[in-house]
Amino acid sequence: MAGEVVRTKNFVADAASFIVDLAHKALAERHEFRIALSGGNTPRPVYSEVARIGRDLPWDRALITFGDERCVPPDDAQSNFRMARETLFVPANVPEKSIMRMRGEIDPHIAAQQYQDDVDLLATQRGEQIYRHDLILLGVGDDGHTASLFPESKALDEQNQRVVANFVAKLNTWRLTFTFPLINHARHVCFLVNAKKQPELIERIINGDV
Repeated sequence: MAGEVVRTKNFVADAASFIVDLAHKALAERHEFRIALSGGNTPRPVYSEVARIGRDLPWDRALITFGDERCVPPDDAQSNFRMARETLFVPANVPEKSIMRMRGEIDPHIAAQQYQDDVDLLATQRGEQIYRHDLILLGVGDDGHTASLFPESKALDEQNQRVVANFVAKLNTWRLTFTFPLINHARHVCFLVNAKKQPELIERIINGDV
């Protein structure tokens, strides 16, 4: 997968346009658009803009998953699902059948296995060994983590499972997360990053120093 760094002064508009353009391309080529959403504050305005400019998208032919989730109920303020629902799903009238929610309110290991089973079923239905997203959106945390693959956590070394429950020691909490085998199988992976927050860290990542 070739890498490209895009620096822009119109982050929200450019990111939303990239997502919508890729959706149109996937729909034209394969008649469906498979996207995994990221949580956090950075993508919030991007999702709102996608809802605004992507109103003509046939959302009934989209399959929306989540790259990670906090272990909280879907109406909790920390829920990635809640953020996506408020900024994208409701404004864009995305049908429920197009959304696959991670169940953060139940036992993390059960939730992870259920989600992997659901993703694996999608792959089987399409004749794929591993479900292939058209686009996985990711962010970068202050410590360099992406999805919920935190430094020194066990999920970083996972080679077989596609979705796992990952204990984050420094937060003393569990997270649900995609692992590298699933992320690396996507057609496109896009990191939505506000470089002003951690400019030195971002430059190190771009230069391959971390």
